[in-house]
Amino acid sequence: MKNILSPVLNSGKIKRLYILGIICVFSSCVTQRQIEYLQQQDPKVKEYVNNNFQDYSLKPNDELYIQISSLDDASATIFSNSGNQNIGNLNAYGASLMSHTIDKDGYLELPVIGKILVKDKTVAQISTLIKESLVNVLSQPIVSVKLVNRYISVLGEVSNPGHFVYAQDKLSIFDALGLAGDITDYGNRKTVILIRNENGQNIRQELNLLDANLLASDFYFLRPNDIIYVKPMSNKFWGLRQFPFAIVLSSITTTILVLNYVKNN
Repeated sequence: MKNILSPVLNSGKIKRLYILGIICVFSSCVTQRQIEYLQQQDPKVKEYVNNNFQDYSLKPNDELYIQISSLDDASATIFSNSGNQNIGNLNAYGASLMSHTIDKDGYLELPVIGKILVKDKTVAQISTLIKESLVNVLSQPIVSVKLVNRYISVLGEVSNPGHFVYAQDKLSIFDALGLAGDITDYGNRKTVILIRNENGQNIRQELNLLDANLLASDFYFLRPNDIIYVKPMSNKFWGLRQFPFAIVLSSITTTILVLNYVKNN
């Protein structure tokens, strides 16, 4: 028995295999520095000044939910698809059905008022513009305008990738990731891709979520229809995540112990 096992034991192949297994385990591990958001190089820095957030400029095919009311409610209802329906009681699909769509030339058409140019204007500017147009038509008009198509897409190495609707005026990159259930342990937080369409051109921007300077970036707050793609880390491509390391290493360890026992006895 000893003569049969000696070549195996002396060659050290099993020991090398054991060491290789340990190396594979550590190569698949994810360290804290790879997943910790907003790391600071200078702990004395506590404030990050974000550039002035510019309100979203409307574009063709954007959908606007418009609610108009006045002292004469009966007359005001003709200006709104929704009548007195509150947008807070509607889901995204219902609000879309009751919205007004900006045409390809950037115009919005309303009853009585007619066509008004809204391209590149903000929601607040449109609200003021409509209100001024109704001063001589309604008694003390009140105009509320909301952008319906506030969507964000989060793809890649996140817990719940998908297409999400949001209501707030300002949505940060971390808010978007929160909607998607956060990045998984194997998501590359150092290179997150942001895709944004501006003036008919698609912009690709890489974001480093590990760097606290992101808080002062122009891309910290997202825009409607932005796409976030979280790349996987190279560790995942080894296919090690589901590999039964505990069983394999336990088997190798047991084999070495048995062979050593046989050799010494």
